[in-house]
Amino acid sequence: MIRTIVVDDEQLALRHLMKKLQTIETVEVVGSFSNARDVLKGMKTLDFNVAFLDIELPGLSGLDLADLLKEWNKDVFIVFVTAYRDYAVQAFELHSIDYLMKPIMSERLEKTILRIQEQLEKRTTEKTNATLPSKALKIICFKEFAVYHHNTPVKWKTGKVKELFAYFITNHQDPIHRDTIIEALWNDVEYQKAKIQLHTAISYLRKTLDAMGYPDTITFSNGSYVMEIDHYECDVHQFERIFEDHPQLTDANIEMFEDIVQNYNGDYMENNGYEWALVKAHAIRQKISQLLQMMIDFFADQNLLNKKQQYLQLLVSLSPYSESAVQQLMRFYVKTGNRGEAVKVYHDMKELLIEDLGILPDQSTTGLYDSILNG
Repeated sequence: MIRTIVVDDEQLALRHLMKKLQTIETVEVVGSFSNARDVLKGMKTLDFNVAFLDIELPGLSGLDLADLLKEWNKDVFIVFVTAYRDYAVQAFELHSIDYLMKPIMSERLEKTILRIQEQLEKRTTEKTNATLPSKALKIICFKEFAVYHHNTPVKWKTGKVKELFAYFITNHQDPIHRDTIIEALWNDVEYQKAKIQLHTAISYLRKTLDAMGYPDTITFSNGSYVMEIDHYECDVHQFERIFEDHPQLTDANIEMFEDIVQNYNGDYMENNGYEWALVKAHAIRQKISQLLQMMIDFFADQNLLNKKQQYLQLLVSLSPYSESAVQQLMRFYVKTGNRGEAVKVYHDMKELLIEDLGILPDQSTTGLYDSILNG
């Protein structure tokens, strides 16, 4: 939540800015002042993380007030508000996060608020990472399921114990009925024998986790098992958390998502042959495809054509049967004057569809191809 104070000696301008700020759900105005003296008296009793300061104030200027606020709390974000452009250089030398010209337009103010939100999120993430204990357990789920403890591969008693841990990680913190686990991992074994094998695997898994410093992580109640582990690192869980927490791409988080995409070197537990993991693999692949499309649109808006091409190609390689992805890449090549590549993309897809599925491309894709040939 953004908690802000507003300082302006012009009452009409003060009310105007406060009214605009109060219409934004993520903003709470906790104080308003007409001079720096009153701010200095009241700032220690107010909980705020942003200050909107008019530069032309009676007595102490907004620039001087910003200096004092930063000395008091270096984490306070300063937004200068003025009718004079001449102050811009001084304002940014004081490390303000933004500089607004009067009269303030709603669209411009919303950009400022978005910038502040991004910086607050970044600051929160940095503080969290700094205070978390070292994650000794590292779990890789993309392509090949692998587990490392202090960077050393974990030795499993049997392959089934490893698969059981993979199943629990897939359903982390969710109660799973014993029979559901048996159906997933021992569906070809007679039920009573399967129960014994499950209990044996659970025992071995508990001992392995205990030895790594994760005791009492698997509990049993009402016929169901639950595994809960703290302070571990998992590539897929990290991706899902970031994907949910950042529904929009911004300048502040785009590099984080580029790292995620570059680390996606295969489907969820692809090389392990776990049939029960296919549903999760499909869901993750859909999210990656959705993310790639978001990145394509983001770089298109930024007019960064090389980046757009890079992620269009990735999207097609991830979803080679997708008519939409292929059409986007074809149109991109045509727009950038590379008709030959557009034609090649079409033929590559056509050959793949015929060979793998025994079908031809959709009429809309064929129509686009014909229009490219005809100029």
